[in-house]
Amino acid sequence: MTSLRETPSFDRIEFARRVLQTEAASLTLVAGRLDDSFTRLTDLLAGCRGRVAVIGIGKSADVGQKLVGTFNSTGTRSYLLDATRAVHGDLGMVHPDDVALLLSHSGESEELLRLLGPLRRLAAAIVAITGNATGTLARSADVAIVYGPVTEACPLDLAPSTSTTVMLALGDAVAFTLLEQRQFTADDFARFHPGGSLGRRLATVSEIMRKGAELRIAPATETVRRVFARVRHRGRRTGAIMLVDPSGRLAGLFTDSDLARLFEDRKDEALDAPIEHVMTPKPVVIGADARMTVALDLLRVKKISELPVVDADGRPIGMLDITDLIGQDSVEPVAESRPTLRLSDRRSA
Repeated sequence: MTSLRETPSFDRIEFARRVLQTEAASLTLVAGRLDDSFTRLTDLLAGCRGRVAVIGIGKSADVGQKLVGTFNSTGTRSYLLDATRAVHGDLGMVHPDDVALLLSHSGESEELLRLLGPLRRLAAAIVAITGNATGTLARSADVAIVYGPVTEACPLDLAPSTSTTVMLALGDAVAFTLLEQRQFTADDFARFHPGGSLGRRLATVSEIMRKGAELRIAPATETVRRVFARVRHRGRRTGAIMLVDPSGRLAGLFTDSDLARLFEDRKDEALDAPIEHVMTPKPVVIGADARMTVALDLLRVKKISELPVVDADGRPIGMLDITDLIGQDSVEPVAESRPTLRLSDRRSA
């Protein structure tokens, strides 16, 4: 590793600002240079019957890897093809219905130029993103987005910096334009993101909620003592019992905190009275088809710990417990689980 040399003192924060400002200014400049070639390129990709083969070398291949991820997650099937590996057999990945998207700032990278002939025979079309309007790549492609000359932020004017930022941003512009053309929705996006915290947020309530034997459900007319004696189940324990009316619809919620409060207030007589006298009536609820983002917002804004899930007739079919969701979208546990929103507020929620 190269050691740090003694250099004259300079303002590192101001220097970093100049780097960012240089790259930001170039993005604004390139945005103004966009022309009909952008429309023609996105039309070709939108009509692609196969996949988009994103091809680059060096830093352009790194940009291509990110672009492939963005394409695939937003409805444009894609794969990365490293130019060096392509000339040694990986061209076999290319299908006749694929469109090849080549990335090169100079438009004269030898490895890419060697692929132009084979790709012309193997792929449905060749498109490019490049900075050189007179380069071989721009002149040979069916369509090329040429972003033109830009000032590299590297003080030595050697390391790709502004050029890769511009290429990356143009790739995003292409991907999101295709997303709009295809009317790609949040539901479509969720199908491709089942894992991690993002997957949890995009999931529906039915995918996350507790159900079946994990639920605690009892008639609202039974006594507190009898409810706690009979409501036993296996699996994860939730701190709330869902109480139903004679028709099976959710009538209220009674939590472990409510029980503790009866003991603290020495209201022993309430244990042998109907639980509907001490339950929280008409608690906030949610439907099974709602997004978890909606559920997380309700838990956070209403400061509740349990969220019953009901069907179209108001019958309980599931439960979201905050202990399962800690860490998802900044949800924090709350000490008090007595909800304030009523069943009649479901439509506005």
